[in-house]
Amino acid sequence: MHARRALLYMPGDDMRKILKAITLGVDCICMDMEDGVAINRKAEARATIAQALQSLDFGRSERLARINPVGSGLEVADLEDVLPARPDGIVIPKLEYGEQVQWVSEQIAHAEEEYDWTPGGICLLVVVETARGIINLNQIARADPRLEALIFGAEDFAGDIGATRTQEGKEVFYARSAIVTYAAAFGLQAIDMVHIDFQDHEGLRREALEGARMAFAGKQVIHPNQVAPVQEAFTPGDDAIAYALRIMRTFEENQQAGKGAFALDGKMIDAPILKAAERVIALAQAAGKL
Repeated sequence: MHARRALLYMPGDDMRKILKAITLGVDCICMDMEDGVAINRKAEARATIAQALQSLDFGRSERLARINPVGSGLEVADLEDVLPARPDGIVIPKLEYGEQVQWVSEQIAHAEEEYDWTPGGICLLVVVETARGIINLNQIARADPRLEALIFGAEDFAGDIGATRTQEGKEVFYARSAIVTYAAAFGLQAIDMVHIDFQDHEGLRREALEGARMAFAGKQVIHPNQVAPVQEAFTPGDDAIAYALRIMRTFEENQQAGKGAFALDGKMIDAPILKAAERVIALAQAAGKL
């Protein structure tokens, strides 16, 4: 699965900003047709995204396109115009039901068949940002094999339930935790909320580190200046990687000797610690550090 430490949104109708995005070394570039584009610019966004996908070298950055919500009346044209340019994945916003995931997956499958592409090569990521979406996470998370990530939309969620957004984020903590929990249960990535004040560098860093501790795989970002600190926050440090490798190496040695739990540096190492070490190694590998 692709590393998604930072998922950067760029308005799909602005080629200049897309050109800037591909120079940043960001894990994921999500070209937007939804909230970042005015209603009278939707057609322009579709055409610009298709052109970018066909003509630009994105390097190692994943090429995502966010469509308008299923049921908006815009999503059919979004998919018809963008899918022939073969994005790496489609992001579905305001997701509330598993059937919506399945419908988009079917449209992708038709395109893969029409263009003789490898089945399943285009993935899905979904943004859960309403109360109904949160309570339906069980059906959403298991809806389709293409689904790779659950993304939390904190601002829309707070608006949907009538909460006032605060810096501490207590009003969205339950939903934020639910995203991580269901993602873990179904083997998906969890992508954390946007820090909307792109001039608040310390707040961004603090929130990103908190998200990493909560086991999010990455975070949504809305400004190029947010990319580097966010990707750093979701990348294990050298000491953490070295310790995780020592744990796994010692575990293998003890397994060969017929031992179960073992001590390392005066600490008992058992199944939960091993699982944490495996996660650190997986994150390091995804970030290209191993």
